[in-house]
Amino acid sequence: MIVIETERLYLRELERNDHDFLLRLMNSPGWLKFIGDRGVKTPEDAINYIEERFLKSYQTFGYGLYLMEAKADKTALGICGLVKREHLEYPDIGFALMPEFEGNGFALEAAQATMKYAKKELKLEKIAAITDQENERSIHLLKKLEMEFDKMIPSPGEDSKIMLFINSS
Repeated sequence: MIVIETERLYLRELERNDHDFLLRLMNSPGWLKFIGDRGVKTPEDAINYIEERFLKSYQTFGYGLYLMEAKADKTALGICGLVKREHLEYPDIGFALMPEFEGNGFALEAAQATMKYAKKELKLEKIAAITDQENERSIHLLKKLEMEFDKMIPSPGEDSKIMLFINSS
């Protein structure tokens, strides 16, 4: 189901048959470096991840991370959407692109549309974002979204800290 539409993109709910794409995305260098290894190594792992994370989020919260598709040819580019995390007060905007699609403004376009959707359709006043302090591209994008650095917080399950951003409006 398409949830958000922009000039160049569709953001739609992930489905079980998106497992090959998700497997590639979650094992891409940027994902592994900045988001971390989630143990998704086989198509079956990816299907389980879709069911336990994405589909469950749509059912429980009415939102989640969405597949980012090019309108022109339905190519899967990445994911973007909202995540409700136990350790965060507000829903968290997240995004990730396949390496070959970085640098084309897709993440910004999808994230801006997601922020608008969160405010207008979901009536969410505050949105959080978390990122690794070395992820300069993510930090730059969050600033373009008018997100402001709030503080460093512990990264769940790790000894490191991550940056917490909150939207300013």
